[in-house]
Amino acid sequence: MPTLPSSIDDTIELLATQNYICNRSLGTVVHLALKLQKPLFLEGEAGVGKTEIARALSQCLGRRLIRLQCYEGLDAASAIYEWNFAAQMIAIRAAEVSGDTDRHQLQKELITDEYLIRRPLLEALEPQPGGPPVLLIDEIDRTDEPFEAYLLEILSEFQITIPELGAIKADQPPIVILTSNRTREVHDALKRRCLYHWVEFPDFDLELQILRTQLPQVTEQLSTEIVNFVHTIRHEELFKSPGIAETIDWAKCLVALDTVALAPDVINDTLGALLKYQDDIVRIAGAETTRLLDEAKQMHSHND
Repeated sequence: MPTLPSSIDDTIELLATQNYICNRSLGTVVHLALKLQKPLFLEGEAGVGKTEIARALSQCLGRRLIRLQCYEGLDAASAIYEWNFAAQMIAIRAAEVSGDTDRHQLQKELITDEYLIRRPLLEALEPQPGGPPVLLIDEIDRTDEPFEAYLLEILSEFQITIPELGAIKADQPPIVILTSNRTREVHDALKRRCLYHWVEFPDFDLELQILRTQLPQVTEQLSTEIVNFVHTIRHEELFKSPGIAETIDWAKCLVALDTVALAPDVINDTLGALLKYQDDIVRIAGAETTRLLDEAKQMHSHND
């Protein structure tokens, strides 16, 4: 089992082995989360690489990745545990047929580990091959405040209390990553139990490095033009600015079209890979594309 990184630089280099390129501030908070065994709460725009950190850590540390995808209405039965009522009913019917009428003994037999269905949060507290898993609680802002309350015991003590069985505590704490796109504010009680970091859009140099790492087949010229154009339109009044994920997707489309250099027509034809809202596409398409491309070229000259 790979050992945990011993320094910030080691953490950054370890993530880079999985093609996850990050700046020093993000590398620092990831290193501290690993060293202090603290949950890490990451907020930021969609597509800036928050979720990908969990995948990268899982791969480079050889740990299992357990993912809880949050959504409105998520409850304990779906996220933590529930009892296998169907199996319990079968056991009750079997006891009735066999003439076993000791209700107290039957109740004890039904409330056991055998009838417990483990959901992601409980599963993450149990021993896993390769060591404690990486637990990704993704898009926590999609849930509601009552569900956040379920998480407080897990995040502070790495345990879950099941009324019928008592507290189940992890022998070794999992590596916990929580993400939020900030569609709503998450309660302070949850944030207090975590290290916090706002994941920003990368600067020009970092995004260029990310693109070249993810898609080495893209020429240096086209990579530079792509990043310059993306950074230019991020300054526009858009409903949703493109994240790193969209930059990479757009670059893949341009490569698939054998694009050598950006031009207004190819940009207009592929805007659906970069922007995900029709209003944004209408705003950028047409004559506006030419203006933005000219601005991007000026930025390119400045960056050179």
